[in-house]
Amino acid sequence: GYRVLVDKLWPRGMKKEWLKYDYWAKDITPSPTLRKWFHEDIPGHWGDFVTQYQKELDASPSMADFLTLIKPHPVITLLYASKEPVYNHARILRDYLEMRLRE
Repeated sequence: GYRVLVDKLWPRGMKKEWLKYDYWAKDITPSPTLRKWFHEDIPGHWGDFVTQYQKELDASPSMADFLTLIKPHPVITLLYASKEPVYNHARILRDYLEMRLRE
């Protein structure tokens, strides 16, 4: 599939030539303020984080271009560096993209 890195920062310890990716979507990641707030209490802030990140995605001027970029690809793989499989923004982004691509 089309492999998209969905982290604002480059994954620590990963050389760019090691990571096989097609696009780095820095502009559709959570804002620094939202990300910092979320990391203060990950499980406790999860519900509000989901809502706030979805609002950021709705307001993002980069989202339309990103949807146009990925739409021709039948399989999109979101790459992220978090070791947390449940509480991470890539899950929210996946659900958001699935919804928007069905429209």
